[in-house]
Amino acid sequence: QVQLVASGGGLVQSGGSLTLSCAASGFSVGRTFMAWHRQAPGKERELVARITGSGNTNYLNSVKGRFTISRDNSENTVYLQMNNLNPEDTAVYYCSAPAITAWGQGTQVTVSS
Repeated sequence: QVQLVASGGGLVQSGGSLTLSCAASGFSVGRTFMAWHRQAPGKERELVARITGSGNTNYLNSVKGRFTISRDNSENTVYLQMNNLNPEDTAVYYCSAPAITAWGQGTQVTVSS
């Protein structure tokens, strides 16, 4: 059974850091394209970062240089390291495996000014 479980969200002050985790089961994260998305209140969901099976990464322009997507194949987990957070990063963050149309449940990130 394919499952994605996201965790690591929370409340942080502007300039702070958080690391989100997305634990996968039922498939191997190292063999497929994985992504993190976010949805802020009243806004559409947007792609934040993605990592291909070969390890290539892409980022939303507004998070480049601040966020890093990575994976640990032995733990079958994908991470999103978020540094220098600002209030505009406040959103529910979701991980996904687009090739198999799998989504995690979302984890709330709130950045206070």
